[in-house]
Amino acid sequence: MEKKTARLTLMIDPHKKQAFEKLCASQDLTPSQVVRQLIRDYLRGHGVEYESQTGKDYE
Repeated sequence: MEKKTARLTLMIDPHKKQAFEKLCASQDLTPSQVVRQLIRDYLRGHGVEYESQTGKDYE
């Protein structure tokens, strides 16, 4: 898991936000955990490497 963090702010429809938060809670996950995983998967799916806390990786 990342040690240093940066904030990402986005605009989303309130109904989608509520549904997303409810789904995350039902899976015992935080919305932040899910968004971080989505970003990792998106980068990996597009072959983008980046520097992680432990060195260059997809993590």
